[in-house]
Amino acid sequence: MTERDWYDDSTAEQAKRTARMGWTAILGVTGLMGVAAIAAIVVCLAAAVGMVYVVMAITR
Repeated sequence: MTERDWYDDSTAEQAKRTARMGWTAILGVTGLMGVAAIAAIVVCLAAAVGMVYVVMAITR
C-alpha cells in the first residue's frame, strides 16, 4: 500500500476547487448583473431627458 491509500485528500482538494469555481461564477454573474442594472438606469435617464427635451421643444 502507498501513503496515498491511507489518506486520500484528492476529494477534499477537488471540493475546494469546485467551491472556488462556484464562488467565482457567482461573483462574475453578480458583477454582470450590476453592470446591466447601471446600463438600464443610464438608458432610462437618457430617455427621460429626451422626453423632457421633446416636451419643451413642442411647448415653445
